[in-house]
Amino acid sequence: MLVQFHEAAVEPLWSGLNLGVDQREFIAVLGPNGVGKSTLLGTILGTRQLTGGRVDVNSRVGFIPQQRMFPQDLPMRARDLVSLSLAHGAIAKRRPSRARVDELLAEVGATGIAERRVGQLSGGQQQLIRQAQALANDPQLILADEPLLSLDPARQQATVEKLDRWRKERGTSVLFVTHGINPVLGVVDKVLYVAPHGHMFGAVDEVMRSDVLSELYGSKVNVIEVDGRLIVV
Repeated sequence: MLVQFHEAAVEPLWSGLNLGVDQREFIAVLGPNGVGKSTLLGTILGTRQLTGGRVDVNSRVGFIPQQRMFPQDLPMRARDLVSLSLAHGAIAKRRPSRARVDELLAEVGATGIAERRVGQLSGGQQQLIRQAQALANDPQLILADEPLLSLDPARQQATVEKLDRWRKERGTSVLFVTHGINPVLGVVDKVLYVAPHGHMFGAVDEVMRSDVLSELYGSKVNVIEVDGRLIVV
């Protein structure tokens, strides 16, 4: 397992979490605001401490953070940020090669904005730079924290397809925090649904059910399928 949670807890958000991420898995983490979805990623990254249990991380991890705009006056180009991410894991006093930076920018479709200052880029363009940064250490696991925020439907689809392609071509696993299942419905293997009254981990058809979500929310919830999309009401 690349990551394994054992009776893990971050009280009062969630507890008793047992979850494993295997190679080439695409796992969606769903739930309303404030239940600790981003906190879960933080426990893997080491930026948030568990209050109980443990988490074992046995992989190189890349992180795509939630979208926050870079300051407009930040005097750094897109390629500079990617180079810094590469330098984090490089041999001391050896600068990352320009070719490697170019390779990562091309991988995410950002070649055309390499020389532009990041503060002048759109939200979608800045997201591409964060994706390139996440690939810098050749990760075995990518943690994506709401990567579809502020993206139009076409860019959302392109982002999901890109992550799925990396999974198939690189063998990378993906832990994908999102508010809605539909953008990833065609690629996801399992779902972790975190709610005020507990959590559930399993295949989509095991978790995205009216009876399961009603128990997790502590009130009546209906899951309806319409034209291949799941609607939670």
